[in-house]
Amino acid sequence: MPSIQTQGLIYEVRSGDTLYSIAEKFGSTIKGIERANHLFPPVTDRGLIFPGDVLVIPTSTSNPIMSYIIAKGNTLNAIAQMFSTHVDLLAGINQIENSNLIKLGQRLIVPAFTYKIVSGDTLHSISRQFGVSIADIEKANADRPGFQKDVIWPDYHLIIPIPTSRNILVTRPLPGAVVTNNQRVSGYARVFEAVVNYQLRDSNGVIVTNERFATTSEGAPAYGSFSAELPFDRHPTSDSGELRVYSRSPKDGSIQDLVKIKVYF
Repeated sequence: MPSIQTQGLIYEVRSGDTLYSIAEKFGSTIKGIERANHLFPPVTDRGLIFPGDVLVIPTSTSNPIMSYIIAKGNTLNAIAQMFSTHVDLLAGINQIENSNLIKLGQRLIVPAFTYKIVSGDTLHSISRQFGVSIADIEKANADRPGFQKDVIWPDYHLIIPIPTSRNILVTRPLPGAVVTNNQRVSGYARVFEAVVNYQLRDSNGVIVTNERFATTSEGAPAYGSFSAELPFDRHPTSDSGELRVYSRSPKDGSIQDLVKIKVYF
């Protein structure tokens, strides 16, 4: 099943907020917010929200990577824990010089996207589909009014964290995506001499794309963006596989900061 290809915002309800005011503020709709968070019985009275509730706000922005709206009391460390990632990476991709200084209402790029639940889904099946642990999914959706571990609702927008290392975030392809010959692999990396490596394997261990490298827009200690083609050197022998993105040690050439993204063919 495909992920949602438009951007979702993660927003904590403040005192005085209404669904109307939130929808107006972020260019969304009341119905869209209600569906994305299942603001219906038996979870709650229709449209009822409370301060502290964490909502996914669907938008029409054509970028599936989510943004988090800084709320009162947030710290970058707590946000990093929510998405099972690292403070260094969050600060780096958002160009934050001091990780202790974040502003109320500031938007942060976070390593996550949304998936719209369909009838028959379970957290176990979703975890297998995207190659992301149930524990990480539960952590990313904590404090959301419509999220329960034992019951999930069709049309609910589930937050799926993207696997990262301390120094690498892959933004394309997303976990669970279908990859094709010569499509692009993109993301952010903090790597030695601005070189990030990647390789594609199928689930039988066949190397579909030989190791190649991309050059980031900036070298370490900055996090630079990268984008490169993903050509198939061999035909996949299975329906699923793994994109590996990493750096190599300048000392001995060993793999560092390995990120694995589950993909399909």
